[in-house]
Amino acid sequence: MGLRIIGCGTFDRGDDAAGLLVARRLQALGVEAVEQSGESASLMDCWSGFEHVVLVDATAPGGRPGHTSVWNAHAGKLPKDVLACSTHAFGVREAVELARAMNRLPENFFIYCIEGKQFSVGSPLSPEVEHAVGSVAQQLLELTHQSRVGHDHG
Repeated sequence: MGLRIIGCGTFDRGDDAAGLLVARRLQALGVEAVEQSGESASLMDCWSGFEHVVLVDATAPGGRPGHTSVWNAHAGKLPKDVLACSTHAFGVREAVELARAMNRLPENFFIYCIEGKQFSVGSPLSPEVEHAVGSVAQQLLELTHQSRVGHDHG
């Protein structure tokens, strides 16, 4: 199968909602995107059978709220501190590493990390992360259009 976009997070923990909000913006634009809490077994099931996967999640504060980085899961192990905000003991990073060990990573697997600022229960989305959500959603919208063009003419 083709492209799967997965947004991860939790709505009641401020910037942790970043991935979910990207998924919702894409859904509103007619793009198929799924929402996940970030629990490993569910994530692995969600991307199973897809050749191309883009996962969006919030990352731990590092002094640059809203900064977005993109990781190629095939380029090597994800740094331990990158996706350290999960409420699950076994989250996104662990799911990727388990899939790598089992030789079950999708052919192309990219993780968009949006650096968060506030993750307390009940905290609002920070303005920096809100801006990044819009930017990442636009990038992924363009990616889906390129993907469709490639499949329509290929």
